[in-house]
Amino acid sequence: MTRIGHRPRLLVLLPATIAVLAAIAPPATGAGPDAPAALIDVVSSRPDLVSGGQALVAVDWPAGTSPAEVHMLLGDRDVTGRFAIRPNGKFEGMLTGLARGDNVLTARGPGLRDVKLTITNHPRGGPVFAGPQIKPWVCQAGALDAQCNAPTAYEFQYKDAASGSLQAYDRNSPPAASSIAQTTTDQGVTVPFVIRTETGYLDRDQYKIAVLYDPAQPWAAWAPQRQWNHKLLITHGASCGVDHGAGAAPSVTEDTMGLGGSPTLALSRGFAVMSTAPDNAGHNCNIVTEAESLAMAKEHLIEAYGTIRYTIGTGCSGGSLVQQQVANAYPGIYQGILPQCSFPDAWSTGQQLEDYALLRRYLEDPSKWGPGVVWTPKDIAAIEGHPDHANSIELSTLYAPLADPAASCAGVSAQQRYNAQTNPKGVRCSLQDFMINVFGKRTEDGFAGQPYDNVGVQYGVNALLAGNLSPAQFVDVNTRIGSHTINYIWQHGRHPADRPALAHAYESGAINETSNLDQVAIIDLRGPDPGAFHDAYRAFAVRARLDREHGHHANQVIWEGFAPIVGDEKYTEQGLLAMDRWLTAVEADHRDVPFARKLVEDKPANIHDQCSDGAGQTLPSQEACQLVVQLYTTPRVVAGSPITTDIMKCQLKPLVRSDYYPVELSDSQWAALAAAYPTGVCDFGKPGVDQQPTRPWQTYEKGPGTGQPIGAPPRQVMA
Repeated sequence: MTRIGHRPRLLVLLPATIAVLAAIAPPATGAGPDAPAALIDVVSSRPDLVSGGQALVAVDWPAGTSPAEVHMLLGDRDVTGRFAIRPNGKFEGMLTGLARGDNVLTARGPGLRDVKLTITNHPRGGPVFAGPQIKPWVCQAGALDAQCNAPTAYEFQYKDAASGSLQAYDRNSPPAASSIAQTTTDQGVTVPFVIRTETGYLDRDQYKIAVLYDPAQPWAAWAPQRQWNHKLLITHGASCGVDHGAGAAPSVTEDTMGLGGSPTLALSRGFAVMSTAPDNAGHNCNIVTEAESLAMAKEHLIEAYGTIRYTIGTGCSGGSLVQQQVANAYPGIYQGILPQCSFPDAWSTGQQLEDYALLRRYLEDPSKWGPGVVWTPKDIAAIEGHPDHANSIELSTLYAPLADPAASCAGVSAQQRYNAQTNPKGVRCSLQDFMINVFGKRTEDGFAGQPYDNVGVQYGVNALLAGNLSPAQFVDVNTRIGSHTINYIWQHGRHPADRPALAHAYESGAINETSNLDQVAIIDLRGPDPGAFHDAYRAFAVRARLDREHGHHANQVIWEGFAPIVGDEKYTEQGLLAMDRWLTAVEADHRDVPFARKLVEDKPANIHDQCSDGAGQTLPSQEACQLVVQLYTTPRVVAGSPITTDIMKCQLKPLVRSDYYPVELSDSQWAALAAAYPTGVCDFGKPGVDQQPTRPWQTYEKGPGTGQPIGAPPRQVMA
């Protein structure tokens, strides 16, 4: 299997040095091939995805082996002293000083066969599997190096017993014990509500970890403080962006960015709460670096705090986007997710944005309409699939810059930024260029490939057939809508997506095919959309994709409510408690069956689709929510796409006049359509071009466009 990272340089040893090493290192046991052997387990991560020069390792020795007689070697270095029987009853050690690249760990004991495990270490600043890092990159003030590494900082807070608010806790002059609220965890441990928040940097960006903490007591990975329940909540930010520099991790203690009260509730129950700046999609909308930062932060958390029973994600809008696309493409990072005001992924949403941008250019400028053609607000609603044109205005206004390589982005100066005329080698600030490792480079110009198009798309065809658009409107919009170049310049006609970028978008999970999304419990929190582009249909788009890929959606629950966008003011807390019960039930299931099956069969009976009044009260009937939470669609659905909305380039079929019956098209209109669709129109009854399942855990270590699954973790070998 391909290893990640660089191999260490070979050392030339003098004979005298070899003799000294031989004297230090315990000799091989020489046990026969049938002798028993130890089992080495890297607890903190996969052995080939270690980062930061350290790893928490456990060794399971055969019965009867005395710890006093065993030896652990890292290369030729004896590291036995780092291991011991810990308070958790395991033989564990923290390896430090790992070289970059491959490190061979050997477990040796009397009468046992030697076993070796290769541990591949990557820099704390990354990358691990995301591939070549984006440049330029601006580090935070005080960074120690170009990888943004910096000393770890700790902040203490306590919950005030009188006000319930969080206040600064001074370790040198702590508040009176009576002023600190008490909390009882879900394990029945009662402690003062004191929080420690750790802030540090890894993968060139910030992370935060908060836990209930007793400042007077030690904490080790094998002996954590008793109030931690070994569960993890990950918080996320909002939006979608392409910053070229270190940012701030989302809050892990406060009610911000759509998190509701879930961070505080989780801490009160004994959870650790974690976030990373790259899991804030408004700072970093790249699925691969989102996943890499989360994997690295979880590794660090295990090394510093202890093992994790399960992980739950929470967050609205861009936070939902991260949860759903990462859970699908990198299964195992989460066991449960709570997407609120959700998006399935960035790129099927990007297709909707592109359609809005093209339609707005035509619909909002009467000078672009053909003779005698008029568009009313009702007509615009019919072709867009949404009654409020403000929905398309807001979405495209906010996010059109993501498609424009000449737009500005944080960390890139005006002098550095791409300009086709004055700076053609400049930094391109589009999302697809930000994800060039995924999509690969175009041969003609070296830019990131474009993974979508509108070739064959008949905008408004369903509205035409339903009598909501006239033939003149239908023909006019489709002959004039055009498309965008790779530089986001409008052009006449429809131009095809770049291949193989199109296939890479599906393989990588940038388009969330839900191929692996059956391996996570989902409670989707959803309210009505007042024209703010968080359309409720997206929860059902995920459901439709799950049904298509797995034949069911039993691991997905949708909670609807009257509160705009979020559904209910209590949903983040209620959802966390429900998800915790769900995963606790799965954890207790020790059958040797797939995890995806356990999620379905162990789901508590009272966790199901439900409807809320928006203020925390569950209503007895789903119909009430269905009247309020309208399922509007998109221009692509009105053009014939299924609600899955994940066909980025359609297969084509011939243009046939009878397909429009009973609509009457004049000969001139038919000729105009034939000219607009020289290769045919979309056949949405077939899968999209290059549409395929997500390939989990892709690595891009070999460069742009070289994604391939990491494969099974390396296993130990007998010496």
